[in-house]
Amino acid sequence: MRRDAALSDVDWATVPAGTVSSRFAAPSGELAVFSLGDPGYPRVVLLPGVTGSKEDFTLLAPLLAAGGYYVQSYDLAGQYESADAGPARGAHYDYDLFVADLEAFLRAGGPAHLLGYSFAGIVTQLLVTRHPGLCRSLTLMTTPPEPGQVFRGVRWIGWLSWVLNARQAAGLMIWGIVTNKNRIPPLRLAFVRSRFVLTRRSSVDDIIGLMKRAPDVRRELAAITIPKLVAVGNHDLWPTSLHAQFAEAIGGALAVYRTGHSPCETAPHQLARDMLALFASARA
Repeated sequence: MRRDAALSDVDWATVPAGTVSSRFAAPSGELAVFSLGDPGYPRVVLLPGVTGSKEDFTLLAPLLAAGGYYVQSYDLAGQYESADAGPARGAHYDYDLFVADLEAFLRAGGPAHLLGYSFAGIVTQLLVTRHPGLCRSLTLMTTPPEPGQVFRGVRWIGWLSWVLNARQAAGLMIWGIVTNKNRIPPLRLAFVRSRFVLTRRSSVDDIIGLMKRAPDVRRELAAITIPKLVAVGNHDLWPTSLHAQFAEAIGGALAVYRTGHSPCETAPHQLARDMLALFASARA
């Protein structure tokens, strides 16, 4: 906790030393990838959420690599440096598109310990229930804890999600990000704003629409006997009580940190500690 409290702002556009940048030919198009660590080590795949990118794991990835793992992340189709990937002309981004990309990425490099961040947590759950052999453990970081219209449980403004359509809700979210309603440090804010130059607005709109109809796979996930961790901040968008109910429903452990929606940025040492323990339990 002391090491996380001592973190300073960093240049988020600069990837960790030793990182290898590449492109992966996924079903939806080319995805921007970073890889860190020895490829001979057990694999970890970190999946960022909507309006995010692989750089969100700049502080977490080196800690996992130092723990003896090969860490990879990629920008989701339509997001940041994967902006050109997406559905056929006239079609929409959907769950099958994101799951197919993740499946292809895992099959190309072998099963992995998975982390899904927020929206990507829904994607990883679908992947695991469809292809359980591709996942060694599952970490769901600040993932919506309820299926269906997931925004209904968001603190304070959840009621608005019933009034706004997907594009309006996406616009409100983007406005909150670029005007720094989360009060993030200057270098982080500059990077977050810069991503919107590349990120496709249609992908954000579609993802918000998808989050208004998240599938309920809690029962199927509970039946899959891989180690699972629900990792959240005590000031997350959703109340801790909902995350606790979700963790119990899927048979996962719950870790709560003194932070908000992005423990990988603000509590990476604590998150890495808990993830490494989870990985070890998968080998036991």
